[in-house]
Amino acid sequence: MLEEIFDDLLRFIFPEADHVFDLQKGFEFLDKELSEMYPEPDKNPDTRFVDKLVKVFQPDGSEEWLLVHVEVQGQMDRLFAERMFRYYYRIFDRYQRPVTAIAIFTGADGKSIPDRYSHSFLGTHLEYRYNTMRVTEYQDEVLSASDNPFALVILAAKKALLAGKVPELELANQKLLIARLLYEKKLYERKKIEGILTFLNNYVLFEDQETNSIFTKELDRITGKNYTMGIIEQLAEIKVQEEREKNSRLFVENLLKGTDFSLEKIASLAGVSVAFVEKMKVSSK
Repeated sequence: MLEEIFDDLLRFIFPEADHVFDLQKGFEFLDKELSEMYPEPDKNPDTRFVDKLVKVFQPDGSEEWLLVHVEVQGQMDRLFAERMFRYYYRIFDRYQRPVTAIAIFTGADGKSIPDRYSHSFLGTHLEYRYNTMRVTEYQDEVLSASDNPFALVILAAKKALLAGKVPELELANQKLLIARLLYEKKLYERKKIEGILTFLNNYVLFEDQETNSIFTKELDRITGKNYTMGIIEQLAEIKVQEEREKNSRLFVENLLKGTDFSLEKIASLAGVSVAFVEKMKVSSK
């Protein structure tokens, strides 16, 4: 979802984005480069955050790099600020590129997350500050009135905080309100609408099947069934990808434990990268 509407994310956080960046030129997502600089083989598979390193362009053709960190839970992590600083100095040390960082917190206690890393010792002082955005700081009325599609993503993230606190049918109505706003504004291209609806459908889930049925039928009515099938297809593909990755992990684990094959051989047999096998080997120790 972030990649689909990354230009709108920049416009939402930086009002001058259209003057600072050449948004028509698109973006290059450097996930591989980021994982090489900051490998996390022991990262829990259900970790609730995502990091994106993105190359953007200025109107004069020069390159700038953005580090975007999305903390899904927004829970207090005493090492968070230090991790943000480590990202910064590793990127700068390796690539000598200017970096601006954005930390997005979607949890109810996002205000407790720091916006800087500081360290002092014997007259030497370091302070690294980064941009922060907390979804709870935005009013629903302001987000609903915005023409920026990322505002509706933030609104959906806010509604997710209601899960377990209000009846599911009420939560379904809140989700349908967002879908209605998204569809009725008629300002966004189909790809963005499908991306946000997929996010909306997958981010706040209902346990009650009757609620799911009511939501799907009403969504069909709102969109005239123009987008629901696209959402189903995308969710099906996500599940296929997750199952494929799970099977690859199990296959690699078995080869690591039961054979003396080289990492390259295992990667070739499993159809994955050598880096993937290396991470699995480290995490299995």
